[in-house]
Amino acid sequence: MHEPPAIPTSWRVALPHTTAAVPVARALVRTALAERDHSADCDTAELLTAELVANAVEHTSGATPIELVLRLLPTGFQVEVHDADPEPPRDLTRPHLELPDPWQEHGRGLLLIRSLSSSCGHRPTESGKAVWFRLPGQRRPV
Repeated sequence: MHEPPAIPTSWRVALPHTTAAVPVARALVRTALAERDHSADCDTAELLTAELVANAVEHTSGATPIELVLRLLPTGFQVEVHDADPEPPRDLTRPHLELPDPWQEHGRGLLLIRSLSSSCGHRPTESGKAVWFRLPGQRRPV
């Protein structure tokens, strides 16, 4: 008897080290959540993923691809963005005492990630670092 094929609960995709990676990453998140009928908030997941990918493109150098890792967890959805720079993002996990200047174009991405995710962080990898966030949710019963 053949077993049904395993349904992926994680995806790992190399993205170009350009701003073109942002809409691709958003589409991958949307597709993963829709195809697996997951209850994590898709709009929030797309927004926070776009922030992580844009930060990786803007704050790291080189032509090394950025890696997007999506994981459907029993009680949530986790997104990781891997890049080649080992330097951790500033102020991701500790609150910044000053609000970003409303007239500046930058400075709100990590605040959004801290505010809208259930948890977030970073960790070193063999080739640099991974920055991640998690949203609550689960796969909806069929």
